[in-house]
Amino acid sequence: MGVLNASIDGGLGHLEINRPEVRNAINRELLDALHETLDAWRERDEVRAVVVSGAGGKAFASGADIAELKARTHREAFFGLNQALFQKLEDFPRPTLAAIDGFALGGGLELALACDLRVASRAAKLGLPEVSLGLFPGAGGTWRLPRVVGLGRAKELVFTGRLIGADEAFALGLVERLVDDDARAAAFALAREIAQHSPLAVQVAKVSLNAHARPAAPDGLDRLAQGLLFDSPDKHARMAAFLEKRRK
Repeated sequence: MGVLNASIDGGLGHLEINRPEVRNAINRELLDALHETLDAWRERDEVRAVVVSGAGGKAFASGADIAELKARTHREAFFGLNQALFQKLEDFPRPTLAAIDGFALGGGLELALACDLRVASRAAKLGLPEVSLGLFPGAGGTWRLPRVVGLGRAKELVFTGRLIGADEAFALGLVERLVDDDARAAAFALAREIAQHSPLAVQVAKVSLNAHARPAAPDGLDRLAQGLLFDSPDKHARMAAFLEKRRK
């Protein structure tokens, strides 16, 4: 088993992040696997919708792998590793759904925001805590989150870095469906409902909705800002403290 379990069944694709030992933290190997799978599935018309989930039941994705992220400099930021993957997910020609059981933090929440729809269980915890590590949500969080919950609420969540429960996330409009348990099953049920309709009509509707909703080329600014923070002493000190606390 690799870092990503990818399967297609009955016209529905399933991308399961398979790093439960680190709460499905996003590393370079996972990004590469997601890129490869999305590229392959893009050409397969039988894929009518895609559900993204996390293995283990405790996390959708807990964010970037801090041990790997700590070593990144402005050079990696300018490559926009996470940004490129999340944009590819947003532009995927068929609907994508995030099934959030457990934590969706930092880059994990940005991954969910790049999906078209989010389904969460009541056990879910969501947040963008990057400021506590000397960074900011530079993979789309500062512009995808405001278009979902509004600018003021987005600023409050980003500036404080606080985590919110599923009930608050649903009230804010951050998740579209809230279920008592098993977000994955609910996400697949919604995906099957969508897949019953005309594939071309749904695809055109997605393109139109995204075109009207998105700002013009925001990712370049994100890469520039994150590049400056990646080399900052404060970022290195905060991430070293985080890793030391985790080892204890």
